[in-house]
Amino acid sequence: MRFSSLKFIYSLIREISEPKVKTYLLYDRTLLWLTLGLASIGFVMVTSASMSIGAHLSNDPFYFAKRDAFYLCLAFLLSLVTLRIPMVFWQRYSSVILFTTLVMLLVVLIIGNSVNGASRWIALGPLRIQPAELSKLALFCHLVNYLVCKVEEVRTNFLGFCKPIGVMILLALLLLAQPDLGTVIILFVTTLAMLFLVGAKLWQFLSIVSSSIFVVLLLIITEPYRIRRLTSFWNPWNDPFGSGYQLTQSLMAFGRGEFWGQGLGNSIQKLDYLPEAHTDFIFAILGEELGYFGVVLALLIVFCISLRAMSIGRKALKINQIFSGLLACSIGISFAFQTIVNVSATAGIIPTKGLTLPFISYGGSSLLIMSTTIVLLLRVDFETRLAKVQAFSKWSR
Repeated sequence: MRFSSLKFIYSLIREISEPKVKTYLLYDRTLLWLTLGLASIGFVMVTSASMSIGAHLSNDPFYFAKRDAFYLCLAFLLSLVTLRIPMVFWQRYSSVILFTTLVMLLVVLIIGNSVNGASRWIALGPLRIQPAELSKLALFCHLVNYLVCKVEEVRTNFLGFCKPIGVMILLALLLLAQPDLGTVIILFVTTLAMLFLVGAKLWQFLSIVSSSIFVVLLLIITEPYRIRRLTSFWNPWNDPFGSGYQLTQSLMAFGRGEFWGQGLGNSIQKLDYLPEAHTDFIFAILGEELGYFGVVLALLIVFCISLRAMSIGRKALKINQIFSGLLACSIGISFAFQTIVNVSATAGIIPTKGLTLPFISYGGSSLLIMSTTIVLLLRVDFETRLAKVQAFSKWSR
C-alpha cells in the first residue's frame, strides 16, 4: 500500500514536470545573438574609427557614432515590422520590389548625390538611401521566385538558364553607370550559386563564367581608375604615396595589430592616414586595435551567421518551403561572399572594391538591408518551426 502511494506521487510529479505537448521555441536564438554581437562590435569600431574624421568634418568626434546609433535604432524598428510579414508576401510581390529598385537606380543617376565621383545616394532629409543595397534583396527575391516556378526549365533549357542572368545584367548596367562594380560582382556570384543549387548544367556555367571574365577585363581596361587599382594591387609599394597609398596604410594597420592589437581606440592609421577608415577599410582598424584575436572573432561570427542561414534554408527545403529555403541560402551566400571580398580587398588579396563589411562598416543603407535579411532568416526559421509544431500537434491527436 505504501509502495503504491509513492509510485502514484512519483508518476504525478513526472506528469507535471514533463507535459505531453512539447514546448517549442519558435525563433533562432543563436542567429539573433550572433547578429546582436556583430552589430555591437560594429558600433564600437565605427565609434573608434570615425572620431578623427568626425572632428575634422563637423567638430564633433561622435558625429558618425550618433548617426550609426540612429540607423541601428531605425533598423530595430524596421525589423519589428518586417518580422510580422509572412514569406508569401515577399514571393508574391517580388516583381514589384524589383521594379521599384530599377526605378530607384534610374533616379539615382539623375538626381543622386555624388561622393568621390560615384552617384550612389538619394538624399531624403537627414537620410541617404543607397539603392544598390536594395538591389541585392530585390534580385534575390525575384530570382528565387523564378526558380520556384521554372526550376525544370532552368535545368533543361539554356534560355531558362539565361532569363535570370538577363535580369541580373539589367541591374548590373544601372549599377555600373554609378559606378559600382563591387555590388555587381556580389549579384553575379550569388545568381550563379543559386542556379547551381537548383541543378543547372555545368556547361552553362562555363559559358557564362568565361564570357563574364571577358566582360570584367573589358570593364577594367575601359576605366583608368580601375587599371590604377589593379596595378596598385599587384605591388602597392611601388607608389606608396599615390595609387598604392590606401592599401599600404591598410597593411601597416594590420602589421601594427600583431596578436592582441594596440588596444581599443589606440589606432594611429585612423588619424587621417587611412582613407575610408570607418567604412570600406574598417576591418584594418579592427585588426590594428584588436589584433589577430579580434579579426578571428569577427570573421568567426560572420561565417557562423552564414552557416546558420544555410542551415535554416536546408530545414525549410526539407519541409517543401522552396521559396523560403532558397531565399535563406541566397542570403547566406551573399553575406559570406561580401565579407570575403571586403576582407580580401583590405588585406591586399584582391583589388579594392567599394563594399561594406556587414554590420561592422558605417553605412545606413547597408545596415538597414542587412538587418532586413537577418529578419527574413528569422521569419523563415519561425515558419519552419511553426509548421513542425502544427504537424506534431496533428500527429499527437
